Amino acid sequence: MAKKLKHSKIKNTGILFELLTRQITADVLNGKDSKSVELVKKFFNENAPLGKELQLYRLLSEKHYESENKANELLEVVLQSRKKLTNAELRNEKYNLIKQIKETYKSQDFFNGRIPNYKLLASIYNVFHNETSDNTFNPEQVLNSKFTVLEHITKKTLSKNTTKDNVIKEYSQKDKDLRLLTYKILVDKFNKKYKKLDESQKHLLKNFINNVSNTNKMREFVDGEVQIVRSELKKHLPQVGDKVTKIKLYEAIKQIANLTKGRVIEEKQVLTLMRYYELVKEIKDVHKG
Repeated sequence: MAKKLKHSKIKNTGILFELLTRQITADVLNGKDSKSVELVKKFFNENAPLGKELQLYRLLSEKHYESENKANELLEVVLQSRKKLTNAELRNEKYNLIKQIKETYKSQDFFNGRIPNYKLLASIYNVFHNETSDNTFNPEQVLNSKFTVLEHITKKTLSKNTTKDNVIKEYSQKDKDLRLLTYKILVDKFNKKYKKLDESQKHLLKNFINNVSNTNKMREFVDGEVQIVRSELKKHLPQVGDKVTKIKLYEAIKQIANLTKGRVIEEKQVLTLMRYYELVKEIKDVHKG
C-alpha cells in the first residue's frame, strides 16, 4: 500500500538554509555577531553533504526555462545527482545542524520563521524523498509535488525584486529627524535610524548572506562597492556649502578605505557600508532639491 508523503520542515535542506540566512540578516541589522554565519560555513560549504544538496535545491528554484521539455530534463538530471548523495550522511549532518541550532537559539522562534517559497521547497523535498526512498508513496502527492516544481521552472515572468526579497526581510524602524552629513549617520545603529532598506542595501545583504563561505567573492564585491560610493561622495563634495559639514564628509571619504582591509568581510563592515549607502542617498536627495 502506498504511504502518505509527509514533508518535514526540519529535514528540508533548502528551508534550513533559508532560516539560517534570515537569522543572519536579523542579527546583522541588530548589530549582533551572528552565530548562524559559522553554522552556514560549517554545514553548507560546497564540499559538505548539505552544501551539495543545497546546490540541487537552488538549481530547481533558480533555473527557468520556457520549454516544458527542458524543465523535465533539468528535473531528471537533478534527481540523478541527488541519488548520488548518501541519505545516511545527510541525515547525520542535519541531526548535528539542528542540535547546534537548538543549542544556540530558541527552537520555537527559529523554526517558526516565515518562508515565502515554502511550497516550492517542500515540493523539492518531496520529490527528492520519493526518488531516494525504498518506500512507495501516494502517486497523487508525488505528481502534485513534481507539477509544482515544473510549473516554477517554466514560469515565464519572474520579478527580480521578488527574488531578492525572498532572502532579505524588510525591517521598519521608527524614523527620527535625519540630519545630512552628521557623524550620527556613520555611527548610529542602522536599524534605529532608517525606515527601510533600499535596493543597494538589500543587494549588499544578499551578497553577504549568500557568500558567507566564499570570502574572495564577497571581498571583490565590497571593494567594488567602496569605489562606487567613494566616487559618488567625491562628486558631491564641491556642492557642499557648509564648512563643518564639508570637513566631516571629507573625513568620511577617507574612512571608507578601511572597508577594503582584511580578507574576510565582517558584519560591522557590512553595516558601515550600508550607512554609506544611506549617506549617498541623503546627499542626492538634498542636491536634487
